[in-house]
Amino acid sequence: MTEISLDDYLARGGKLTAPTNVPARYRGELLRLMSSFVDSELAGSAGFADAINRAPGIRERIAASRIVLEKADHAERVLDLMSAFGTDKTRYEQAHDWAARGPREAQIGAHRQGADMRLSVFHYPLQGWVDAVAMNVLMGLATGVQLAELARASYTPFAEAIREIAPREARHAELGLEGLAKLVAGPAGRAEAQDAIAYWMPRVAATFGQADSPRFETLRRMGLRHRTNEALLAEWRALAEAELSRLNLN
Repeated sequence: MTEISLDDYLARGGKLTAPTNVPARYRGELLRLMSSFVDSELAGSAGFADAINRAPGIRERIAASRIVLEKADHAERVLDLMSAFGTDKTRYEQAHDWAARGPREAQIGAHRQGADMRLSVFHYPLQGWVDAVAMNVLMGLATGVQLAELARASYTPFAEAIREIAPREARHAELGLEGLAKLVAGPAGRAEAQDAIAYWMPRVAATFGQADSPRFETLRRMGLRHRTNEALLAEWRALAEAELSRLNLN
C-alpha cells in the first residue's frame, strides 16, 4: 500500500484526533483559530455584560444574562482543548482586559488590535440597549456562518466542540431577533435600530477577513478551512438582509 504524506492526507480530507500527531505548522494555525474563537467569546461576553443592566424588562435581562454566561462557557470549552497543547489556562484567562474597547468612531477594519486575537468587531463599544441588540443580531448571524465553517475543521476535537456550541450560539441570534422585533414595534425604536444597524453592518462584515486572503489556501490544504472569506461573507449578507427585510429594516 502506498503511503501518503500528512500534508496530502489532510488535503484529501483526513482528520487529526490528538495533540500527539499534530505537526508544528498545523499546530500553530490550529491554535491561532482556537485563540481567535476563545478571545472573541470572552470579549463578547465581557462587553455584553453591561447590557444586562440596560435591558428594559425581565425577559430581556434573562436573555442578556444567558448570552453572557454561555459565551464564557464556550470560551472555556475551547480553551480546555488548547490546554492539551500546553496553554496555561489560568494565565490565558487573565492575560487581557476582555471588556476593553476602543473609540466608537475608530476605523479598525479587519485588523487585529493589541495582543489578543479577538475579532475586530469586539474592539468597538456598545452604546445602549438598542445598539447592543442590533450588534447581537448581526454578529449572531455572522457567528452561525463562521461556526459552520469551523465545524468542518480537520482537528476532530475542535470540530466536535464547535458542533456542540453552534446551537447555543444560534439561539443567541434568535434572542436578538426577538428583541429587535420588539424594539421596532415603536417608531422611535425603529429609527434607533436602523442607525445601530448602519453602524454595525460594516464592522461585522469585517470579521470575515480580507478577500483573497493569502492564508486561506494554507488553511484549506490543512483542512482547517473550506470556504473562502468571500463566500462566507456573501452567505451572511444574504441572511442578514432576509432578517432585516422581514422586520422592514432594510
